[in-house]
Formats: sequence, C-alpha cells, structure tokens
Amino acid sequence: MTLEEVRRFFAEEIQYFANVKSPDLVAAFAKVPREMFVGPGPWKVGLTRFLETPDADPRHVYHNLPVSLDESRNLNNGQPGSLAIWIDALELKTGERVFHLGGGVGYYDAILAEVVGRTGAVVVAEVDADLAARAQRNLANYANVTVHAIDGTEFDPGDCDAILINAGCTEIHSCWLDRLRDGGRLMIPLTIKTEIPGMAPERQTNLGAGMMVKVTRRGSAFPAAVHSSIAIFSCTTMRDAESEADLRKALATRLIARLQSVRRDAHQPDETCVLHRNNVCLSTAAGEVNP
Repeated sequence: MTLEEVRRFFAEEIQYFANVKSPDLVAAFAKVPREMFVGPGPWKVGLTRFLETPDADPRHVYHNLPVSLDESRNLNNGQPGSLAIWIDALELKTGERVFHLGGGVGYYDAILAEVVGRTGAVVVAEVDADLAARAQRNLANYANVTVHAIDGTEFDPGDCDAILINAGCTEIHSCWLDRLRDGGRLMIPLTIKTEIPGMAPERQTNLGAGMMVKVTRRGSAFPAAVHSSIAIFSCTTMRDAESEADLRKALATRLIARLQSVRRDAHQPDETCVLHRNNVCLSTAAGEVNP
C-alpha cells in the first residue's frame, strides 16, 4: 500500500471506531501527515505500554494508538479515535472559529483546521513551551491556525463557535461559557485523580478519569449532557480540592449522568445541583431555567 492508501485506511478505521458522522473529519484524518507532527522515527507506539517501531517507516504511526512524544515526561500524541469522538461531537462547520486548549504538537489542530477550512480559524493554547514551539513549526503552513504558548485557563480566546478542552478539569471556566457564540459548543473533560488498571505505574502521574461533557449555548441558556467516559491527563490549573471532592461524589452516585444544564443564575444549592459554584453550576434542572 502507498502511504496515501495507508492514511485512507487509517481514516476509515477511525471513522468506524469513533462512529464519525462528519465526512470532512474523516477526510482530514486521511490528509494530515501524522508523521510530520510526532517527530522523526523510529517511534514508540502503544496504549497502556509503548512498543518501539522497527524502523522509521511512517506507516507505523497510522494506528489508533498514541505515539510517544517524550517518554521521560510521559507525553504522547493522544489516541486518534478518542479525539475524533470529541471533535465529531463539536459538529464543526466550514468557516467556524475553534479554540483548542492543550494542542500539544499541533496534529489535531491541523485536523481541526482542515474541517473548518480556510475561511475558519483555530486558536490553540499550549502551556508547555517546548510543545507549543513544535506546534508553531508544524503548523506553519496553516494560515488559519494560531498557537499561543500559554496556560489556556488564563487566556481569552475571543468569541468561538466551538471549544475543545483537551485536559481534565474539576469545573468549567466561566470565560469559556462567556466566549461561546449563540449555538456554540463546548467539550470538556471533568475528571478526578485516579489510577487506570493495566497502565504502567510510571504513566499514572497526573492522570484523571471522569466524564466528557458537552455544553451548548442557546441564548442565555446552556443545556448540557454527559457525552462519554474519559481518561486523560489533568489540566495544570482549573482544578481545586473542593471541586474534585464534589465531582468524585457526583461520579460515584451517578448524579452527573442526570446532568441537563449549566446554570448561571444566582441560586442557593439544592438537590438539582451536581456541582454548585457561583456563576457556573452543573445542574440536573433543564437548561431553560437560565434567565
């Protein structure tokens, strides 16, 4: 098989694994050269444990598996199928503006850029300066992508049609809700610290598990729902002990599964509150409660 055929097969595997509905997203996975983003081979590829490829043939990186970026720091390129699930859920359209927190070396930002097209825009925040610099080089040919070496929780991305948070948080940043345009979508992993069975102990550092939540803006209301379970590395900020304790309880009792909205109106905590915080309350009440 030619490399182009391998990429097409890879994209189809991602399509079936992730039940991707967007043909533009499938086409993006078939087009973007993953080997150009993950550094020179041989590569270390795997899920719970990494195996080094026998050589630098780029065909080795076209599997639905993470590729190690820096084993000493436990950094990898992520599992394409998982990212495809979340990106597909954003229901991106040509010309839309997307904010991606945790862009890494830029591979998935290239995917996003292909989906929204030249008339769209992708704004990336990456807290790791080395990864951000690599992403800037890797994405130099994408005029519609801007990479910022910054903590994404301290960055104002401007008005967005979609926001993808690619790091575990214990709550939702009010800024991200403020910046969603009407009809805008937010995908965010709400996680607690945990250990993943079968994963090597040295890879458990800063790892969390929980639920990926989708929030949509409808005027002043924010209907929300749990999308899927998730294991992901934690955000460097946007985490605190009190929120994590409340989130742990909501996960243990499955209360979070009844999530229907993010309330932003002033109210006292009640039985509908999944995770109550001022101005951002995850709630089992219907989204139209917002004024």
